[in-house]
Amino acid sequence: MISSSGIPPAVPAGRMAGADQPVLPLSASLELRPWHADDADALMAAGQDPDIRRWNLFTVEDRADAHRRIARMHERWRAETGAVWAIAPPGAQALGLIGWNDVDLADGSAEIVYWVLPAARGGGIVVEATRRLSRWALDDLGLHRLRLCHSVANPASCRVAEKAGYSFEGTMRAALQHADGRHDQHLHALVRGDV
Repeated sequence: MISSSGIPPAVPAGRMAGADQPVLPLSASLELRPWHADDADALMAAGQDPDIRRWNLFTVEDRADAHRRIARMHERWRAETGAVWAIAPPGAQALGLIGWNDVDLADGSAEIVYWVLPAARGGGIVVEATRRLSRWALDDLGLHRLRLCHSVANPASCRVAEKAGYSFEGTMRAALQHADGRHDQHLHALVRGDV
């Protein structure tokens, strides 16, 4: 369907909602898979981790809240506004989260978000997951531009962006409110043809 501007959408509506969310294999015996109700404990642990809370502005009140959040992940897939995966060993509980917020199929763009629990940090899991999910978004879904934004005070996310092939585009001043005040954010992007 062509919009009122006469520009066809980058990705036709229904491409996500018309299919099941895929399981995407990673190396090191990990995969990206949809979140399950039995991942609630991992989500609750993430909501208590100081680094995840600080950089992702993320809290989970209780088990019921964790279950609501997991259900909302599935709703966002069906609404084609977000796509969130668990980073997990096959058949095991989630070690982290990675996905797309602000999915705009008409424009062909989205913003990646991620976190991993402390036991899974430092081994390159987030870089590998970011590369894999970016390939899926560009090649399989058909998006054109992917964003990765992070506080300038978070150098670990800057390293993820660089290692995953995202180009630094600039600094967005006072772009996001954190618990300790407004933070400048780095903007990195990957566009079709970069990889």
